Amino acid sequence: MRKLSIVIPAYNEEKLLGACLESVAAAFRSLGACSPAREVLVCDNNSTDSTARIAASSGAKVVFEPVNQIGRARNAGAAAASGDWLLFMDADSTLQTGTLKQLLAAIESGKYCGGGAEIDLDYIPNLAARALVNFWNVFFRVFKVAAGSFVFCRADAFAGIGGFGKDLYAGEELFLSRELKKWGRGRGLDFATLKGPHLSSGRKLKLYTGKEILATMLGCLRRPSSFFRNPKLLKMLYDGRR
Repeated sequence: MRKLSIVIPAYNEEKLLGACLESVAAAFRSLGACSPAREVLVCDNNSTDSTARIAASSGAKVVFEPVNQIGRARNAGAAAASGDWLLFMDADSTLQTGTLKQLLAAIESGKYCGGGAEIDLDYIPNLAARALVNFWNVFFRVFKVAAGSFVFCRADAFAGIGGFGKDLYAGEELFLSRELKKWGRGRGLDFATLKGPHLSSGRKLKLYTGKEILATMLGCLRRPSSFFRNPKLLKMLYDGRR
């Protein structure tokens, strides 16, 4: 098994980062002697809280990206990584042992250049939210794209396609998935969607009203190209509400 680098971008994540990092450590501990070589990198994306200190105290390698943009933070983390494979995880998500085992099996198979996983949320307040999660999981599987909270790929593939788009403030995982699939097709490699699930945070369902969430979704559908490139339209990602 080759080395795996877990890259976690983090902006003002002092409330949830510790649990994320502990979940990674626990998932690898559960593998015992079969646990592969790995490293954990946290990219502090210009935080104003204790994010960097929490990351450092956990033993993670801390890098800094001054521009508050998740794609740039992921790229900065990847640039400092030394693994043959990269796993990008959100700081408000937690790694499950079963999902890690699926990931390692996919890597060992030699069939894939990268992939993602189906997701679940730690907080789902109603049937509408559950239906939305189910819809996204079908979308990920049918179209072979990765959810932003869990994206993995070969390091050489990531370098070969130039990483995450620097002009994107959201949806960067969708564009990365597209480019990875192109890279893989030329080499006889597929794009995986793991059953997972990867457990992501449902905090936005607490922090934002139904109207705010709906407005964001409709904005994306009306003008996706400009929407993904304009942080002013992405208040749910960049207004700092935690």
